[in-house]
Amino acid sequence: MVQTFRKQVNPEVIVSSLLNIFQKADLSKDGKWYKVLERAVKILVKEKILKEKKELLDATVMQLLPFMTITNANSKSSDWKMAVCLSESDLCSLHPLLKGWPEALEEAIKSTESAELVGVANEKMILLLSGNLTSGDPLLLLQMVDDLILVAETESDSVGQKVTTHIIGSVLVQCCCNTQMKENYFPVAIRVFRFLDKKIKNLRTYEPEEVRYVCFLLVSEGVPMHLLCLNYSLCFLEESWWNPESLNQSSQDYLHLLLGLFDLAFFLSHCVKFKVHLKDSEVLFKFLSILWTYSYNLSNQLNYEVSAMLQTQALYIGYALLESQTNQKKKKLLSPSSPVVISLLINLGSPVSEVRRAALNCLHSLRGIKDSLFHPVLHHLEEKTEEIVSDPTYIAQIMGTLFEELETQPKQKSQKKKLLEALENILDCVQNPIFPSYIARNLLKILHEIHGEMVLSHLLPVLDRLLEKVSKKPEEMLKDEVILLHLILGKFNEYSATLLCKNQQSLDLFIKSLHADKKIYEEIPAFQITALGQITKPFFAAVSDGMVQQKLLKVLFDLLLNCKNPLCAQTISSVFKGVSVCAEQIVRELEPPKKTKSPATVQQTRREKMQQQRKPQDAELAPETNHFSWQRVMLILELLQHKKKLRRPQALVPALFNLLSRCLEPMASEEENMEYTKQLILSCLLNICQKLSSDGSKVPAVILDKEKFNVELIVQCIRISKMPQTHHHALLLLGAVAGMFPDKVLHNIMPIFTFMGANVLRLDDTYTFQVINKTVQMVIPALIQSSGGVEEVVIKIIRVFVDALPHVPEHRRLPILSQLITTVGGDKFLWVLLVLLFEQYVTKTVTATSSTDKDAVLEADTEFWISICCEFNVRSQFQSVMKIIQYLTELPENKEGNHKTEPENLFNVESHSDKQLRHFKFLSVSFMSQLLSSQSFVKKVIMSSFCLLKVTSFLSRLLEEVLHYINTVASSVEGNVDKPTAKFWRVLLSKCYDMLDKVNALLPTETFIPVIGGLMMNQLPSVRRKAMDLLNNKVQQRTKWQKSQILQLLELVPELIAIVKCRRKEEEEEQAINRQTALFSLKLLCKGFGTENPAPFVPVLKTAIDLISSEKEEKNVMGSALLCIAEVTCTLKAQAIPQLPRLMPALLKTLKNKKELVSNEIYLLSAITALLKVAETLPHFLSPYLLECLLQVVRLEKIVAEFGPSSQISVRVSTLKTILATRLAPRILLPAVTNCLCIALLLFWQNCLGPLMNILKEHIAGMEKEHLISHQPELTAFFMKVLDFRTEHAEDDLEEVGKIEAYIIDCLISMVMKLSEASFRPLFFKLFDWSKTEATLRDRLLTFHRIADCIADKLKGLFTLFAGHLVKPFAETLNQVNISKTDEAFFDSDNNTEKSCLLLQFTVDCLHKLFLFDTQKFLSKERAETLMQPLVDQLENVLGGDEKFQERVTAHLIPCIAQFSVAMADDSLWKPLNYQILLKTRHNSPKVRFAALLALIEVAQKLKENYLVLLPESIPFLAELMEDECEEVEQQCQKTIQQLEVILGEPLQSYF
Repeated sequence: MVQTFRKQVNPEVIVSSLLNIFQKADLSKDGKWYKVLERAVKILVKEKILKEKKELLDATVMQLLPFMTITNANSKSSDWKMAVCLSESDLCSLHPLLKGWPEALEEAIKSTESAELVGVANEKMILLLSGNLTSGDPLLLLQMVDDLILVAETESDSVGQKVTTHIIGSVLVQCCCNTQMKENYFPVAIRVFRFLDKKIKNLRTYEPEEVRYVCFLLVSEGVPMHLLCLNYSLCFLEESWWNPESLNQSSQDYLHLLLGLFDLAFFLSHCVKFKVHLKDSEVLFKFLSILWTYSYNLSNQLNYEVSAMLQTQALYIGYALLESQTNQKKKKLLSPSSPVVISLLINLGSPVSEVRRAALNCLHSLRGIKDSLFHPVLHHLEEKTEEIVSDPTYIAQIMGTLFEELETQPKQKSQKKKLLEALENILDCVQNPIFPSYIARNLLKILHEIHGEMVLSHLLPVLDRLLEKVSKKPEEMLKDEVILLHLILGKFNEYSATLLCKNQQSLDLFIKSLHADKKIYEEIPAFQITALGQITKPFFAAVSDGMVQQKLLKVLFDLLLNCKNPLCAQTISSVFKGVSVCAEQIVRELEPPKKTKSPATVQQTRREKMQQQRKPQDAELAPETNHFSWQRVMLILELLQHKKKLRRPQALVPALFNLLSRCLEPMASEEENMEYTKQLILSCLLNICQKLSSDGSKVPAVILDKEKFNVELIVQCIRISKMPQTHHHALLLLGAVAGMFPDKVLHNIMPIFTFMGANVLRLDDTYTFQVINKTVQMVIPALIQSSGGVEEVVIKIIRVFVDALPHVPEHRRLPILSQLITTVGGDKFLWVLLVLLFEQYVTKTVTATSSTDKDAVLEADTEFWISICCEFNVRSQFQSVMKIIQYLTELPENKEGNHKTEPENLFNVESHSDKQLRHFKFLSVSFMSQLLSSQSFVKKVIMSSFCLLKVTSFLSRLLEEVLHYINTVASSVEGNVDKPTAKFWRVLLSKCYDMLDKVNALLPTETFIPVIGGLMMNQLPSVRRKAMDLLNNKVQQRTKWQKSQILQLLELVPELIAIVKCRRKEEEEEQAINRQTALFSLKLLCKGFGTENPAPFVPVLKTAIDLISSEKEEKNVMGSALLCIAEVTCTLKAQAIPQLPRLMPALLKTLKNKKELVSNEIYLLSAITALLKVAETLPHFLSPYLLECLLQVVRLEKIVAEFGPSSQISVRVSTLKTILATRLAPRILLPAVTNCLCIALLLFWQNCLGPLMNILKEHIAGMEKEHLISHQPELTAFFMKVLDFRTEHAEDDLEEVGKIEAYIIDCLISMVMKLSEASFRPLFFKLFDWSKTEATLRDRLLTFHRIADCIADKLKGLFTLFAGHLVKPFAETLNQVNISKTDEAFFDSDNNTEKSCLLLQFTVDCLHKLFLFDTQKFLSKERAETLMQPLVDQLENVLGGDEKFQERVTAHLIPCIAQFSVAMADDSLWKPLNYQILLKTRHNSPKVRFAALLALIEVAQKLKENYLVLLPESIPFLAELMEDECEEVEQQCQKTIQQLEVILGEPLQSYF
């Protein structure tokens, strides 16, 4: 089985599984495991893989080693058996570590008694294993040691594991005592030490005996270990400083062990044998110096961590030792060659306060040696003990204060000398290569605040050494060395800067550090960055030698040119920005290399000239170009952009203009793109100008001569360059120069602005916009200040901007023009801008715009012009409008007119056509009108900061100008009446009036009213009309008026009446439109103020009545008079009553003239409105005129119908009828209605009956009950008379008669609905009797049946109370009009058939409603039997033809029969009804059979499941119809059967 298992499973898995068994087994607790383990050992040994794989064999041996130790002397115990079993197995022969163990165990068993067997056996194992280890393969030694340590460190409670741990510990110690180990000694020793050290520190909770045992193992072997150490050449022990950085691996391992032993000795509180390693005090203090300072080592060459506790312990041991030393020894320890003082000084900067305290104690123990170099320092430190202990950074302050006193405080020469020697000694320690770099680094930290030439000069050697190492072996640089180098570079500051001028080495090393751009450690910046950071403003200023400064600048610029690190470039920029530089130094860097010296003789000069002429031009320029780096120049110029600390900046001006000139040379432009360079140069020049003249004022020639400023070159730069950014910079520079040297800019002003208009204004970006603003703000004010008469130049500049405007981005136009006019002055030049904009539109925009887009373009431009105006205050806008009006006044009527001097040549009449001149005038006036009414302008007027008095003053002046111009235009209108331009002048005058209107809208009311009064008395009718229009607008717009203002307005009424009457002083004929306007003005005034002030408007009413009474007046004037009458009557109310006798006849006479009303809709509306307002205001005084009013109103109905129900005329007539119907008492209205009816019937005005009945109907609907009862006889008589309308017009068109009868019946129904049952019953029976009074008047029967149908529809179920007497007459009527039963005509007229059909329809509909609303069992058996046969027989009554028959049957008869069946509610009556319907299915006519089927299915639908009782008798009839000769009947029968199946829920096909 085992063999099979081996074949199937990996041998490594087998070994691992077997070893897991050993891990789980504990023979000391359960001896039964022995058999299992014994078998496992036998299987293990047989595994071939153990011989093949050493690693697996090592793991097996190490895991079984605890089972091989002798823990029990009893030979019968499982532990003993297992140990013997393993020793006898082949495992010992396989592994070299166990070689000879079977023989050794056997010898121990034979030679030793059982009581001592355990100790002897284990001792033999220790000796055997240690011997095998040391004598084995040295290459495998370290691996075996590691494996043994791993086994020993295994945590287990088993006795075997604990004994194994002790054995392995002893074995490892024995190995370390073996003198044969040489190369591997220290690695093994360190491993062993770490193992034992860990064990000792973990044994605090174990038994004391075990602790003592392990300690004994470690300490007792100390001497042999030391002896072994001495066999190696550890020569560093004799050196003054033990430098871990320079030690070889063996020395580092030895120091590692010493440090560990020292730490362990403290842990065990046992230092008895430690002195073996450190024989004398000098070596001991060297060792202690390592302990004191090693925690500061960042590289950790010894691979050992010295904790703060160990460091403190070592310091206190050092303190104890120092206290015990003699003065001679102390003096030696204080010597510069001793590491003691330096090490202790470093600890004064430790972050741990206890370390600082212990170090101070040590230093205090040395204070007694006064002749020591360090005595002044130690004495000073003693005085500051508490501060040092409290603050780790305080030592640097103390040292700085102490050595600063060398220069600041007077001291004895000896004291100064001692302090100086002490400082030099400390600095020598930093520069001495034998000192570790971490010592030097920490020394410089405590010397952080000590500066000066002496300090820097002492540090130069170490700086040189480290920089050399950086350049040649950067990978060997330690972190401490890197930081040390940074600290040394920090000593280049303003205190040591003078050394650069004196010591060439210091300058060379500093420059070398500036080039050290390699980054050694990622977290530490490059040395280059630190060195650059030292070039501060104080440092640069302290470098007194200008040549050294120049050299540093040159290095900076060269670095910037060649560096690829962005941080370096940024740092250089920051450095340059911070230092204060003289402009001359920059000039030297910007200037090209000097040319070769000029020839000494005239002959040489001539020869060179000849040679140059032979060479091509490019060859001549080549040398200079080759040596001149434009890139370097650009970098310097970029740095100058933000340079503030620049002395004598004007010195740069010539050099910059020289560079600019070189940029403009053709060769330079061809070689590389010089645009950016030009921009930099221009920007630098702008910065210089701003520094020399921050407020833009002139600069004295002493500072900068204007001849050095080449404005022409800047202008040339603008002309040549194609880059917008270059233009921007040049324009900004010109703006600055304009303030400094206005004369030079003035000569070039127009080329500048012409260029701006052609190029810059077209760009769309924020920077361009700012450039334009700057240029305008700076150049133009400078021009204005430089000379007085610059208006023409400013106008030219404005024209340039206006011409360029179409190319300027839309959202930039307003800010640019606003800035321009703000700069030149809005009060003086805003109107000029507007005039030029108008001219541009008239001459250019119109021609460039399509006819379809002209309106949109003009609207957009007008909005833009208004926006420009509203950028300025109200004063500027008012003045601009007035100046434009004055300018328009000065312009001639046309080109051939008398030319006046054209101001400023704004609109050149000569160069433009007459049409353009007229367009210009019209556009100007239109714009001013829109401006004055724009929301933004009005808001500015309202919110204006200056007082109301000034606004009024401006408005008055503006009004005068407008009136003056109106007079000018009015004169032109009169002068061009017969010319083609007459229409233009009229339109222009209208626009002027519109402008006047807008000005008046802005006027205060107190000023407005007198002005209007004056205008209304003007000689020109058009002016008078415009004045009234302005008044109307004002009255309509204002809602609140003061009393004084109202009185002023009422004073205008007589003047308006005079205009209406055509009576004026001049006695000329007033225009009709003016009279209409005056009447409208009077109407508005009456509406607004007549209620509280009626007296002034009584004459107005009289005048208006006179107008409508006259037959010669124009209809438009009469219309306005009628509207005025409406308003005045409504306002005057009772005060208008005296005028009614004149008013009403005239008004009614107006309404009688139908032709005039129809031809003039407005006239008609005005007349209706007047009558409506009079009726509405004075209804109780209309009785004398009521009949005529009713006649005219009902006549108007037909006229109004043409305008539609939603028209104003229709609405007004409807309102008038309502007022007549609701506002008048019945005693007044009813006689008038009766009389009106009589007249209408007499005059054959049938169409008027409908409106009259509507008025009566609305009147009845509004009557109170008492009035209705009292007037019921009168109304009954009226209806009895009017209901004979059908009888009296028996031969007329039935449809027309029906319509009129519908109005009459509708009116009757409105009365019926208001009557009680007691009142209605006699009326109804009276109507019933009326319908039967004369047999010859059967048309009454038709009317009555229609009335019954309508009443049934309105009363619904209540009608059954009165309908009992109708059953038999209705049944008779049905039979009498059934042509299947009688051949006699029912009506004695030609249209008998149509009337019979109508009668039949009204009868059937009335019965249908009776059946439908029957809830009181109206349909008794007798009544049902009376109606059944006449109703069913109607199915065969084909009266009126097929179409009429079909429509009557489906829409009226069948629903009536179906509802009849429902109302019967008795199956005994259903059967005869159903049978009678079925009998009709056997009629000869297919139409009747078809109708019978429809009736049958309708009855079934109403009865639903109740129809089942009727089904048996229906089946035979349906079966017959299934084979009917008429296909339509057959199909309908099938449909009927299908519908019956659905209704009854049963299949019926089986019956057929």
